[in-house]
Amino acid sequence: MKNYSKIIKWVLLALLVLSVGIFVGAWIYGFKKNDAIAVDVLFYWTYAMVGLALISIICIGGWIGVKNDKKFLWKLLAVLGGAAVVVLAVYFLSPGSEAIGILEQPSKSTLKLTDTILNLTYLVGGLTILSIIVGEIVAGVRNKKQAK
Repeated sequence: MKNYSKIIKWVLLALLVLSVGIFVGAWIYGFKKNDAIAVDVLFYWTYAMVGLALISIICIGGWIGVKNDKKFLWKLLAVLGGAAVVVLAVYFLSPGSEAIGILEQPSKSTLKLTDTILNLTYLVGGLTILSIIVGEIVAGVRNKKQAK
C-alpha cells in the first residue's frame, strides 16, 4: 500500500503543477480578449480534472472497497440506483418554467434541465440541514442517556 500512496502523491503533484501552468498560460494569454479562448481552456481543464477525480474515486475506491468487502459492489449499485431514482423523480417533477428577464428563451430541454438541477440543489441542501439537526438531537439524547 505504501507504493500506491507514493504514486498517488506524485500524480497529484504533477496535476497540480500542470493546473497552475494552464492557469498561468491562460492569464498570460489574457481574459479580456473577446474570443474567450482562455476561459474555455480553463473550463475544459476543470471538466477534465473533475472527470479524472470521479474516475479515480470510482476505480480506486471501488478496488479498495471490493478488496475489503465482497458485498461492496452490491451496496454501491443499490446507492447508485437509489440516486438515479431520486434524480429521475426530480426531473419528471421539474416544470421547466420560462426564464424571467430574458428576451431570447433557451430551449425547453435546457429549461427543464436547469429546473432539475435547481430542485436537486434545494433537495440536497434541505436534507443536509435536516440531517445536521437530527444528528445533533440524536447526539444530545445519547449524551443524556450516558450521563445517567
